[in-house]
Amino acid sequence: MSATPNTSTLSGSRASRLRQALRQRLAHAGRNGPALVAPGIYDGYGARMLAQSGFEAAYMTGNGVSACLLGRPDVGLVDLSLMAGHARNVAACIDIPLICDADTGYGGIVAVRRTVQEFEAAGVAAIHIEDQLSPKRCAQLPGAREVLPFAAAVAKIAAAVSARNDPDFVIIGRTDSAASCGVAEAIRRAQAFERVGAGAVFVELKGHAGILEDIRRVADAVSIPCMVNIDAGGPLADLHSEQLHRHGIALAIYPALLRNTLGYAMRDALQHLKQDGNTRALQPRMLSGQEYSDCLGLPEVEGWEARFPE
Repeated sequence: MSATPNTSTLSGSRASRLRQALRQRLAHAGRNGPALVAPGIYDGYGARMLAQSGFEAAYMTGNGVSACLLGRPDVGLVDLSLMAGHARNVAACIDIPLICDADTGYGGIVAVRRTVQEFEAAGVAAIHIEDQLSPKRCAQLPGAREVLPFAAAVAKIAAAVSARNDPDFVIIGRTDSAASCGVAEAIRRAQAFERVGAGAVFVELKGHAGILEDIRRVADAVSIPCMVNIDAGGPLADLHSEQLHRHGIALAIYPALLRNTLGYAMRDALQHLKQDGNTRALQPRMLSGQEYSDCLGLPEVEGWEARFPE
């Protein structure tokens, strides 16, 4: 059985390529081939490094953006203007699809329309909108989350779908209801999100022992791609992308990968400098100046300059 094609073989806009890639994963569900993997990034530097590493999609994490722009936890402090403006800069750095966390849609039904328009204009390929009550909190923080009533949650996704200018722009309906209302309610919401036009569903689950069975229940209950957050932990964290795909997962995001590993590296580097008074011990674990410049595209910039001598 051949693996599913990657987005580099697809054509069209980034939103179109993402939609095609998700459909391909869905068509090959339960067979060989990996889930679409989107590591989490929060700035243009990480986005460029991710794309240059050969990944097919990037995920811009609201938690990471809150840390990057505000130095604060993900408790609903990042507003639409901050997030969409930042997404525009990040999307401009890469040619692969960018999937963004759009929190609760930043308000009611009218706000959701503007949210979709802003992210579309920013060059983003997809957003997910959740059913948490405002002010929201990162799902991976301890405790269950309060969620909107069923009808209000579904109305937000319906409004987001109707607000698109580009029909390929992917609206991912996310529900955080499993922890507070049970998996059956989360599945009911996912099915309703599909009925109103969501292009994928994202049931946020904690990393408990039965998470794989719950994911399978969700995947079997809908006919659109399922997205999962690997940072939920538990058995998910140990699975290869092909194993994730066999469990019914079309799209796997890793929101904490770069922010946590880079945080560890930054803390370690600062401690070395503080203790040693120099950076000698760090040299083998640092990019060279050339590698850093190459990552940011300096050779291309210099080539452009050389075409127009003054």
